[in-house]
Amino acid sequence: MTVALPKTKAEEVLAAQFKRDAALLPGDESQLSERKRAFAAFEKLGLPHRRVEAWKYTDLRSGLTQLAPISTRDATPVAPAHVDAALKGLATLDALRVVFVNGQYRPELSTTAEPGLITVLAPTLRDGTAMTAPLAASSEAMVALNTALVTDGATIHVAANATIAKPVLIVALAAGPQPQLSSLRHRVELAAGATATIIEAHVTVSGASAGQANSVIEIAIGDGASLSHAMLSLEGSKATGHTAAGAVHIETISAALGAHATLKSFQLTAGTGLARTQSFVTFNGEHARIDISGLMLGRDRDHIDTTLVIDHAVPNCVSRELFKAVLDDTARAVFQGKVIVRPDAQKTDGKQMAKALMLSEACEFDSKPELEIYADDVVCGHGATVAELDPGQLFYLRARGIPEPEARAMLIESFAGEALEKIEDETLRNMLFTIARDWLAAKRS
Repeated sequence: MTVALPKTKAEEVLAAQFKRDAALLPGDESQLSERKRAFAAFEKLGLPHRRVEAWKYTDLRSGLTQLAPISTRDATPVAPAHVDAALKGLATLDALRVVFVNGQYRPELSTTAEPGLITVLAPTLRDGTAMTAPLAASSEAMVALNTALVTDGATIHVAANATIAKPVLIVALAAGPQPQLSSLRHRVELAAGATATIIEAHVTVSGASAGQANSVIEIAIGDGASLSHAMLSLEGSKATGHTAAGAVHIETISAALGAHATLKSFQLTAGTGLARTQSFVTFNGEHARIDISGLMLGRDRDHIDTTLVIDHAVPNCVSRELFKAVLDDTARAVFQGKVIVRPDAQKTDGKQMAKALMLSEACEFDSKPELEIYADDVVCGHGATVAELDPGQLFYLRARGIPEPEARAMLIESFAGEALEKIEDETLRNMLFTIARDWLAAKRS
């Protein structure tokens, strides 16, 4: 028997806000009806909690004691210099920039894109030509909530056999003295043979209150197409000059691959107080490949959750996952990786690995790898390791005249570097190395 849980204070406040402000969100009457259906689905499910198996390590009922006000129509003044300062080293990246402030598109802060490449969601919501159909909203509460509250997003369509010369940098910026709950919905579509690089950067203006974000990105990769994707959760990172207090980031990534398609994805979380990135990847065509890696950097009371579900629905596909965590103080990191091999998905090759480096006795790493295999001609495996700094290696460096702080930093950077080396773009890789080094150096300063 299923027992309905009483609403938390956060859920009660959110319901009251939605009832009051839903009509202020972009869209016509049909869109408002869709929002109400999605919010009803969310209310039925409630905030995810430990009784939900996929959320057993990240209990939002207790972790989110309050939700920030819903972002509806925001006009917080932000100058281009504020965006550059929030992005730090990423500001120099030669990219097409699409900027959203507190969930609202800001054309004056964005760069002109190639014609037909990028469209913005809000206008199509207002005229009723686009509906945000929920991704398995009946079973995924945060996706249902995103559907109910979505304000804007970027739709990126790359034509068949086209190559986008520059990366597309999607900037989600939190600004203003009061935190807001922003809900962005992006869609990336690569037609057959297309190639593109998409980077999501979630950052905060210096001096602003850390916001709360519940974002969704839907990715469709056509036959023979190739996408490089990076998701950077840096809302409260000391590497970007802010503290982690109050920052919340929930990200849902849904990707489907056609035949001979390639997805290379990297996730970096540094300093966000409460972060969860959940990825759902499905192979729809044979001879496709995914390579997903990431780095979780946590200190103080940070909580970082990475959850993956990789669905090998067809034969002859390859999946690789490598995630590293560096944890200090009382920080906690979670890795849940599930690989499903369907009955007809013969010749599947799937491997995943999660490794954590513990810098204090009070931090915690929870790893839950799963293989669900229904085919017999497969090569699949998983592993997890948890370790402290090797005293022998530390002694070796110190014996050669390297002071202990620098020696520790070298070992930590070497550990984290394995994940960062998975990034093929040298410029982006060097920028993220710098962010990671700055985060590590902030503890020693």
